[in-house]
Amino acid sequence: MSRSERSPLLLAGLLAAAGVAHFASPRPFDATVPRSLPGTPRTWTYASGVVELALAAGIAAPRTRRMAALATAAFFVGVFPANVKMAVDWRHRPAPLKAAAVGRLPLQVPLVLWARSVARSGEGRS
Repeated sequence: MSRSERSPLLLAGLLAAAGVAHFASPRPFDATVPRSLPGTPRTWTYASGVVELALAAGIAAPRTRRMAALATAAFFVGVFPANVKMAVDWRHRPAPLKAAAVGRLPLQVPLVLWARSVARSGEGRS
């Protein structure tokens, strides 16, 4: 299997693992939900998990890969405020935790670019 064939499956696996984590251990995700959003943090945590699982399934299937990958890029942009909130909330935690929270912020850029690359590689396939 070539690298270009593995890339969508790896992205789908990342999304699936994150989606499952939202259900298996929701509390840490609840804490990242911006307070300005309506409803409860747990509702947003579960909704995000469902979206990640749906995106993973869409990327895994060649017929829906392009659209799911574009939606994934948008999703990664959309969850950026939660990552910013986490970094702000963790600014007084021990250095390794603070570094992890801040380090997540620039990682959104390669994730968005990865999803866009998967979308481009899925163009013209049916």
